[in-house]
Amino acid sequence: MDNTNENSTQVTNTESTNTVGIEIRNLTKIFGPEPERCLEYVRQGMNKKALREKHGHILGLHNINIKMKPGAIQVIMGLSGSGKSTLLRHINRLIEPTAGQILAGAEGQQVDVTAMSTKELREFRQKQTAMVFQKFALFPHLTIQENTEYGLKIQGVKPKVRADTAVKWIERVGLKGYEDSYPNQLSGGMQQRVGLARALTNDAPILLMDEAFSALDPLIRTDMQSVLLDIQQEVEKTMVFITHDLDEALRIGDQIAILRAGKIAQQGTGQQIVLQPANEYIASFIRDVNRGRVIYSRIIAQPLPAIDGPTVDATLVIEETARLLSAEGKEAANVIGPKGRHLGVITMPDIIAAMVPPHADPDDEDDDDDEPEEKK
Repeated sequence: MDNTNENSTQVTNTESTNTVGIEIRNLTKIFGPEPERCLEYVRQGMNKKALREKHGHILGLHNINIKMKPGAIQVIMGLSGSGKSTLLRHINRLIEPTAGQILAGAEGQQVDVTAMSTKELREFRQKQTAMVFQKFALFPHLTIQENTEYGLKIQGVKPKVRADTAVKWIERVGLKGYEDSYPNQLSGGMQQRVGLARALTNDAPILLMDEAFSALDPLIRTDMQSVLLDIQQEVEKTMVFITHDLDEALRIGDQIAILRAGKIAQQGTGQQIVLQPANEYIASFIRDVNRGRVIYSRIIAQPLPAIDGPTVDATLVIEETARLLSAEGKEAANVIGPKGRHLGVITMPDIIAAMVPPHADPDDEDDDDDEPEEKK
């Protein structure tokens, strides 16, 4: 697909950026020397395995459609080879699509990334997106201050402005005092904080995070998730977060899309995916999830009148509600919503039933095990 026309039109008025942060429409990616020719085979129903065996091409993504809300965290997850990193790299067109559109809110308008000229794309990458990588991607010869300033330096921002901005975010991610250190003097978790500070210093509205925390030890990883969630409350970026860890996805994602062999297996909130798995594959995928830390009290509350007992917020996860009931020696609690409105009653037996997942047999069709690694 040739997208280098300097006279391309990148603005579309079909939807307001207040409605959609990023929208991916009918995105398909075929790797190989003749992707356009093979696209027709895929549209006629040829699957990934047949395309590889008969035509020597790899179907990386097939007909992906996702609407990502502005100011929210969209998690893309799946097993190795499912296409999640390939999808992320389409958003800033590090990978060229074979077919489809990518629309993003930028500077008060919605732009079509797939129609951008080379110059437009360069500016979009510099000013509208920032990336945080799994392997940190810090410059070893630059100090933490210089690494954090780097994006603004490329944009031509004045030294004083970029220095002040970098200092602000270095402190915000908990690295005050390390400005003059070098990356090899920091732990892995500290280096990832630098990567996050650098991305935030750019002040881009779209933040792309590719397995950003997967190389970290579990405790450090949890700490980084907390840092990210705290910062997101302040900056409200449109974040696209890639992970293969379901617990991480459920903790940080406002919306989750699960990929399988280049296709969307299911997308929705964590609650929807855990409580309403779309198929046996998803049911197997979520079987070991700690449901008590995912399901909100309002989800299983019964529409009963208020009782004489404790009160819990509608968004309190049921594990915490069970802990409260146990501490107070009660069997039920009132669930309240916004402005203290009574929504119903939650009982300990209902909580126990909700925490035990239904039986699910693994789906042995179309496994990803024989799929190639995602194109980096």
